[in-house]
Amino acid sequence: QVQLVESGGGLVQAGGSLRLSCAASRSIFNGNPMRWYRQAPGEQRELVAAITAGGSTNYADSVKGRFTISRDNAKNTVYLQMNVLKPEDTANYVCNAVSFGINYWGKGTLVTVSS
Repeated sequence: QVQLVESGGGLVQAGGSLRLSCAASRSIFNGNPMRWYRQAPGEQRELVAAITAGGSTNYADSVKGRFTISRDNAKNTVYLQMNVLKPEDTANYVCNAVSFGINYWGKGTLVTVSS
């Protein structure tokens, strides 16, 4: 069964850190870029960070310098290290992969940043 399973969310104070993980089925992880999106209540989904199969990365302007995306190809897992968290980072963080033109989504992990 093809799946993406996120973990690592929680409640943190502003200025704190969290590390999110997304475990993916090997069939959709290998050779494909992986992305983290987030969606806050009442807001549109936003692309936060992406990493290619080769390790090249890009970030939304709002998280540059604070978030780092990485991948462990041996574990079929992508990570999002989030530092200096702000209340506006509060959202459901969802992992995404595209394989053979098909979008796959996890259910997300909730991040809440208190001020």
